[in-house]
Amino acid sequence: MVKGYSRPRSLDEALEMLARLTPRALPIAGGTDLLVDLREGRLGECHLVDISRLEELKVLEKRSGKIRVGAGLTFSEVERSGLLRECAPVLVKASSQVGSLQIRNVGTIGGNVAHCSPAADTIPALLVHRAKVVLRSSNGSREVALEALLGGPYKALLAPGELITEFVLEDASHMWGEFSKIGRRRELAITRLSLAALARKEDGRIGELYLALGAGTPVPRRMESAERALLGKRPQEGDLWEAGWLMAQEMVSVSGPRPSTHYKEKAACGLLVRTLLPLLEDGS
Repeated sequence: MVKGYSRPRSLDEALEMLARLTPRALPIAGGTDLLVDLREGRLGECHLVDISRLEELKVLEKRSGKIRVGAGLTFSEVERSGLLRECAPVLVKASSQVGSLQIRNVGTIGGNVAHCSPAADTIPALLVHRAKVVLRSSNGSREVALEALLGGPYKALLAPGELITEFVLEDASHMWGEFSKIGRRRELAITRLSLAALARKEDGRIGELYLALGAGTPVPRRMESAERALLGKRPQEGDLWEAGWLMAQEMVSVSGPRPSTHYKEKAACGLLVRTLLPLLEDGS
């Protein structure tokens, strides 16, 4: 139940409000997840702190070889960015597949990560871009690897009064990237499985490879067994099927057997093959 609403004019003012109103304070930007939780009564009494208009959360720049992406950028803003299309292609492709156009116009990447859904589309993309997360509160700031923030389903490890302000990504302008997912329909569907892939080939061999699976484990995570299986190879389709099976087994070992396991094992394997097939067609 909403008991109050504030719209701070600066990031410092927002952080002061979050500290003062903790534990009732809830930051809201796009609200595409938060408003659903409020309507369904999942949250107790709260005071909304509207951070949607804070320019400090809209940073987008390349600095010292790193890409800095503000947590307040909407999915549509990410999708339209020429800098990100060049330097963070997987994040752009994932953002373009979130929900519907209306959701992409207001939902933010910071909110997507803070909600920490196992099916969040931007988290696997950020993982393959080896994202660091900048967190700020009235007590200062800290930077952590994205993996360290993912505590469990719908449980981001944020301290009271702490806010995600930006993501720091590795420059991937020299790499090939893709994002694929399985859902019941093209839009407005909860992701059943997703896969983010970022790769670099040298003389036909895979010199770098980063894979991250979404919606198959309690939180999205890198699939290192599949990465290791393909690194250094001139891959053939059979190699992709082998790596897909390794990924499926890693998924099951992390999540444990579930009613959907029989389907998801085969789906994960096929998803990896479908996602990485263009690497076979690229003869570089």
